[in-house]
Amino acid sequence: MPQQDRPLLAALWMVGAIASFSMMAVSGRAIQEEFNTFQLMAWRSVIGWVVVVALVWRSPFGFAQLRTPRPWLHVQRNIFHFTGQNAWFFALTLIPLAQLVAFEFSNPVWVALLAPLLLGEALTRRRMIAVALGFAGILLVARPGLQPLSIGHASALLAALGFALNTLWTKRLMAYDSVLCVLFWMTASQAVMGFVLGLWGGFPWPTPGMWPWLIAVGVSGLTAHYCLTSALSVAQAGIVAPMEFMRLPALAAIGALLYAEPLEATVFLGAAVILAGNLVNMRAGPAAPAAAAGPRPRG
Repeated sequence: MPQQDRPLLAALWMVGAIASFSMMAVSGRAIQEEFNTFQLMAWRSVIGWVVVVALVWRSPFGFAQLRTPRPWLHVQRNIFHFTGQNAWFFALTLIPLAQLVAFEFSNPVWVALLAPLLLGEALTRRRMIAVALGFAGILLVARPGLQPLSIGHASALLAALGFALNTLWTKRLMAYDSVLCVLFWMTASQAVMGFVLGLWGGFPWPTPGMWPWLIAVGVSGLTAHYCLTSALSVAQAGIVAPMEFMRLPALAAIGALLYAEPLEATVFLGAAVILAGNLVNMRAGPAAPAAAAGPRPRG
């Protein structure tokens, strides 16, 4: 193990990431009792933008770091992320939490499949095996033919695809811009997109009881990103990725306790097969780590 690896500290950061993802899921379900996904994304992005602006203001580089030489890349990335995040929130109310998380684990598999097409990376035999394992795991989770496939399953897959494209575009952007720059333009642009699309049918003002959920979903997206990135900074992706798998039993337990959702062995088995594909992908060559750490934080 390389000397810089600190697995215990990485595990503590992953506890924070899993707690953040769990809070985002519970808050997202509560918010959709009053708002649609576009309105949810609008308020979530505004709250996130306020937090990011405060961090930029306190940063040694200040607001100068918000200038970007690649504005079109930001536009493309934020469209992919906005689409994926809306699909995720939409699926959140339609399928059990455990199924949604299992589908989301396929994000790195989509990255491995799309990177050769979009970034010119080689599709090696090992990566092809990783992709095959990933899709085998998806079939185990969805069980087509044994249970009806719903729009919730399709939305969960769309979310994973959107997050994968977001990962690829983030990889390109990080060659030019800082993390705070990426987060600033993400929250700003997605607030605008959310408010514009959310105006259809009227845009209600949050009730007093809804504000804590909105603040929770806005902050938890940023803390999930921070915790997962911090975990990857103190340990290799091969150490962090199996820890990410613990998000499945955590969300499954929340689903069972709060929403009386069933615990299905095939969901855990399918997620394990997807995780195996992710681990194979991490050993596929020097380009693999960009896709290796499990589902990317959603910002």
